Amino acid sequence: MRNKGRQATHVLTVNGRLRLIRRWWHSTQEGSLAPADAIIDTQQQSVSRGVREMACRLNNDGQSFDKTAENLARTAQIQMCGEQLRQLVTAEGRAVLQAQQSHQIPPAFRASQCLVDPQKPNGPTRMYAGADGVMVPIITDAEKQLRRKNVREKRQRCGKKCRPLPPRKMGSDQPFKEFKVGVFYDEHGEHWHEVLSRGKRRSVGAMMRREAERLRFAEADERVGIVDGATWIRNQLEEEPLGLSGLGLDFYHLSENVHRCRRSVYGDENPDGEKWADALLHTFKHAGYSAAWEQLVEWRRTLKGTRRKQAGDRLMNYVTERRDMINYPEFRAKGWQIGSGPTESRCKTSTSRLKGRGRRWNSGNAEAVAALTTLADSAQWELYWQTPVPTKT
Repeated sequence: MRNKGRQATHVLTVNGRLRLIRRWWHSTQEGSLAPADAIIDTQQQSVSRGVREMACRLNNDGQSFDKTAENLARTAQIQMCGEQLRQLVTAEGRAVLQAQQSHQIPPAFRASQCLVDPQKPNGPTRMYAGADGVMVPIITDAEKQLRRKNVREKRQRCGKKCRPLPPRKMGSDQPFKEFKVGVFYDEHGEHWHEVLSRGKRRSVGAMMRREAERLRFAEADERVGIVDGATWIRNQLEEEPLGLSGLGLDFYHLSENVHRCRRSVYGDENPDGEKWADALLHTFKHAGYSAAWEQLVEWRRTLKGTRRKQAGDRLMNYVTERRDMINYPEFRAKGWQIGSGPTESRCKTSTSRLKGRGRRWNSGNAEAVAALTTLADSAQWELYWQTPVPTKT
């Protein structure tokens, strides 16, 4: 290779922008390269890892990329426009997704740490698993066309010659798409692990199995699944070999359906309806499915009118389809939880950056940005940024 002299490169770091001089070499067979880049810039990026972490950390709690770039400049004196920060954050999010899928990020805890009683180090362990769907605002194809039109008009008013716009990517056919959230947690809420995916419903089971293997979920003495009434979630958890000790229906979702039936039959504020609903839910919780079913059958015989009978039939069909998951007396006797509140709350936190006024996302970018949020919620933030970066060869 022939010596082509010394050339400059710039790297944006937490200590400011650095101008680095290194020597270039060239040959007709191998092209040009700067061997020093493999030492000073292992990932061959113009932004250091410290800046990327700082930008991603601020973005997790930000409202927009422009606002995050403004905060970054104010707090760390790192100048970066909103578009550059967006590209940086989404690229890092995609790297997190890839690292999660290839098991490169170690989990923050294992099943052996999920003690039922923290005061008994050698006592039994218990882990909960849950999954749910959450709607995320997605940019439609019509909105993409409008944005592109506005950009062209702005360029024309500017009067300067600009680079041609890149090919337009197709937008969504709907303004919202369902993303899937998988959650693992312990009895006392000290350990959390969550993932979010834009995949189809049939991919949830494989996602849960992958994360369960990382956490060694099968090594827990008690493995409890609590889900809402969606049949696709139950089917996915049952089809995959998670080795659940029990799968329960969230009591809140059951009570929602009972009260919906109550309003259809008795009206909104009828004391008799309130008494009936309280008695039925008490039976479900303390006596189980069989006793509650008999109570429902006797009550259904007393209904008059087509609308009331249809409401009663809907409730009976709902509980019949989920009879295997309505096992509250057994759960309570074992000290297991009967609510999926932890999973519902994680659906909100994992998509907190995605939702808000005026926010619309490409599906891939939304999944990448949410990956950084779940990374922090799962206590894996430091583990990811401290993981050695492989040198490109």
